[in-house]
Amino acid sequence: MTGHPAPEQHPAPELAEKAGRLHVAVIGGGVAGLVAAESIAAIGAHATVFEAEEHAGGAVRRGEADGLAFDAGAESFAVRGGHVRALIDELGLGELVASPEPGGAWVAGIPGGAAPLPKGGLLGIPANPFAEDVRRVIGWGGTWRAWLDRLRPPLTIGHDRSLGRLVRKRMGERVLDRLVAPVSTGVYSAHPDDIDVDVAAPTLNAALTRAGSLSGAVTEVTGGAERAPGAAVQGLSGGMSALVDALTARIELLGSEVRTAAPVEALERDGDGWIVRTAEGSLRSGEDAAGDQDGTAPGPVGDRGEGAPAIDPERFDAVILAADETTARRLLAPHVPGLDDVAAGSSPRIEIVTLVLDAPALDAAPRGSGVLTVPGSHTAKALTHSTAKWRWLRDAAAGRHVVRVSFGSQGEDPATAALDDEAAAGLALAEASALLGVALHPEQLRGSHRARFVQAQPSAVLGAAERRAAAAAAIAAVPGVAATGAWLSGTGLAQVVPHARAEAERLRHALLWG
Repeated sequence: MTGHPAPEQHPAPELAEKAGRLHVAVIGGGVAGLVAAESIAAIGAHATVFEAEEHAGGAVRRGEADGLAFDAGAESFAVRGGHVRALIDELGLGELVASPEPGGAWVAGIPGGAAPLPKGGLLGIPANPFAEDVRRVIGWGGTWRAWLDRLRPPLTIGHDRSLGRLVRKRMGERVLDRLVAPVSTGVYSAHPDDIDVDVAAPTLNAALTRAGSLSGAVTEVTGGAERAPGAAVQGLSGGMSALVDALTARIELLGSEVRTAAPVEALERDGDGWIVRTAEGSLRSGEDAAGDQDGTAPGPVGDRGEGAPAIDPERFDAVILAADETTARRLLAPHVPGLDDVAAGSSPRIEIVTLVLDAPALDAAPRGSGVLTVPGSHTAKALTHSTAKWRWLRDAAAGRHVVRVSFGSQGEDPATAALDDEAAAGLALAEASALLGVALHPEQLRGSHRARFVQAQPSAVLGAAERRAAAAAAIAAVPGVAATGAWLSGTGLAQVVPHARAEAERLRHALLWG
């Protein structure tokens, strides 16, 4: 008989004692690593999080400019599945949940200037190409071409996995270039040709078969609701970094720790356990770069005084890799047979430049909550008018405006990559002026913040699901190891959170019942 032993064979006190002796290393202090560590600490085991940067959180981070704090990375979470909201409620943050203001996004780079992004579509695909807001974007020529979708025989319906090829074939280039491409590059940082329909919209192909047309399929999937693209998200008043702060506090309350500025250099086997080797200079819980809790300068771990020896490497019963794909593969490759045989995903480099502006002309929110761009039409990938999107930030800004300008996408480095911070802010200001249709001048810039990210390969890219599954299977075959993070779960907190919890649970069961 397989499965866990009956409860009476391992009474709760014995399991608690066993859990209390366990030490688990979590490499990576983004949301995935923090969620996994909290799950480990919740059973009484000791989790040690190693985060390479000076602050935990990964893509969820706080920025500040002109004395105003804001989200410099992920600003919201998808409500699907309810996993993120459940975590937020568990951490006592439920009263901070905020919904975006109703003003939708616009699309720029079309003839005649920017226009509101049509409502009622799916991934930018319109349910009714004759709708006025759709015609405004694709013109009458594009509308009549899209209508041919209703007349084309469904000979290959349900068999095309590429979103771009499907839309191009059914509705034509204008729908693809002016509606679908801005959404896919804005949401997935990838061109529609590279997006897997079965991942991005799992029910669309089946609906195509039933409805006989792409527009009919969109109507069936959406139920005819005229929801604006990206509407099914929420954020936190004060910023998403409150989630990171609460997770960190919870981990430490449970007797575990989060170490920042602690890059892991090597992971080594030691019998049935693991040795984690970190670079000198790591900071332990309760320390910061300026000094420890007693106000004295800590010095690097392993260099606590002149001639002090390096800190001994630490031994753990198990390890959870929650770092980016490059770091995780480097540390796991010597221990996970077959991992090198699984192709790595391409990881887009993204930069977000946030501007704090004194610009009364933006009071009317001339482009709603933000702007998506037709690929190739502008240097920026997208813009978010954050103070128009989030009431809490508008209140805090006290008349100022916060605008986020995003650069970079799949296969295209950010235009800001080679610029210094001042030049990057200047380019972002010029792009914001063009995208918002409002003249913005350097003297109106009160402050700026720049954030750089290496994004995991978007989960909806063709072939990504198969690569993730193959990598996960190889890792799961090695005892005492788990791995999570966006490169395995897919991007977005709605996928990261449940995956991190599931991996931690898998490891907990192996450690307690193995």
